[in-house]
Amino acid sequence: MAQRVVAVTSCITGIAHTYMASDALKKAADKLGVEIHVEEQGASGTEHELDPADIAAADAVVLAVDRAVDESRFASKQILSVNAGDAIKDPEGAIKKALAGEGTRAAAGVTEVVKAEERPDEGGAGGFSAVFKHVMNGVSHMLPIVVAGGILTAARYLFGSTQTPDGLVWAFETEGTLAYYINMIGATYGLGMMIPVLSAFISDSVADRPGWVPGFIGGLIAANIQSGFIGGIIAGLFAGYLTYYLNKWIKLPPAFAGLKPILILPLLSTLVVGLVMYYVVGTPVAALTQVITDFLGSLSGAGNVVLGIVCGLLYFDLGGAVSKVLYAFAIASIDAGVYGPMAAVMLCGMVPPLGVAIATLVKKSLWSEAERDSGKAAILLSASYITEGAIPFATSYPLQVLPGCMIGGAVAAVMSLMLGLECTAPHGGLFLLLVPGVINNGPLFVLCLLVGSIVCAGIIVALMTMKRRKEAAA
Repeated sequence: MAQRVVAVTSCITGIAHTYMASDALKKAADKLGVEIHVEEQGASGTEHELDPADIAAADAVVLAVDRAVDESRFASKQILSVNAGDAIKDPEGAIKKALAGEGTRAAAGVTEVVKAEERPDEGGAGGFSAVFKHVMNGVSHMLPIVVAGGILTAARYLFGSTQTPDGLVWAFETEGTLAYYINMIGATYGLGMMIPVLSAFISDSVADRPGWVPGFIGGLIAANIQSGFIGGIIAGLFAGYLTYYLNKWIKLPPAFAGLKPILILPLLSTLVVGLVMYYVVGTPVAALTQVITDFLGSLSGAGNVVLGIVCGLLYFDLGGAVSKVLYAFAIASIDAGVYGPMAAVMLCGMVPPLGVAIATLVKKSLWSEAERDSGKAAILLSASYITEGAIPFATSYPLQVLPGCMIGGAVAAVMSLMLGLECTAPHGGLFLLLVPGVINNGPLFVLCLLVGSIVCAGIIVALMTMKRRKEAAA
């Protein structure tokens, strides 16, 4: 009888890596003769949810995730935890290690839904790696709100404006109009919930459900006192760890245990978090946020060149964890009213898949038929701002593909910043051009994308040609 494996895949945004990891694990299992069932926890929710019977019959569990997941279903099972990107790169290795018990650990119990190895007082993967996962959990839940709110906010300009003796009046400024309500939905309520949702899910990742309320209210306060993205992260982490430790320290008789999660923890943690945000965090973080905003707004010349190069270099993992940090920085810039970094970062994410696509079209002899087909698919992924379309190529030829992706992305980012391009929505790629006002200059945005992608393709073709010649000589 074939060995059995169950797996869960989930990346930070729940879009590309989630499904690429799932496909990679399925193909590897088929090659190894292993029966596998994979659950994807993507942006649209849980898909192909694991059946309890399959979990019970499994010989091993693989969690290919970049954010915290509930492990209570896998009690009594040994788990192998890897990043979604690692599962894409070496799915066979992940399955073999899980079945052999190499690097596995016991699943967290029902009372430890948030992973025990991420606790600061229980060893294992604590410290920065745990904090990073908590913050990325908040970012992943915040993204749909930012995207919806950002695009609707930009759509308010579709209704035009009127010149009056007092100056220009936009349609959305007139209360009761359709444009006014779209603006309220997108800007006031949509983007207005960005920081609270970020904080709430950071706190929820640390302390599970009891951390959600203090995190949300802390985020509301952070937004209200103008401490922005930084204040929201601080509020979420503080609320989460405070709630977690209060939950450990407060002991109640069994008859009153039910009061702790619904009354005592939310009340105490919310009060403490709120007071700390007002009296301690508010002023210095608001000042720091303003300094960063002023700095970004004042960038010109060499400053833009440096920022563009940094953006390109930091996208080396093609939509992975480091890229998401850069992406979070761009979102923070949007929150601060600075839209140049978002355009630059989006271009960095769009150049790699389009660059490899051009490379496969320009010199077909360098690639297999399957790779050329993947290149064609990468064109649409680039247009959609899904960087992961370049991953299959970077995995197979890292020394030839990654330099081109990084340099091409840097070229596009530098051009974008030097030309003053701005983007008010955090996702959508070329489809944002259909909504006037989201990208301030569509033709120049496309030009930056094409130039960066051609540079990327040129480097890839040159390096791949050298590689093929060496192989032929050998």
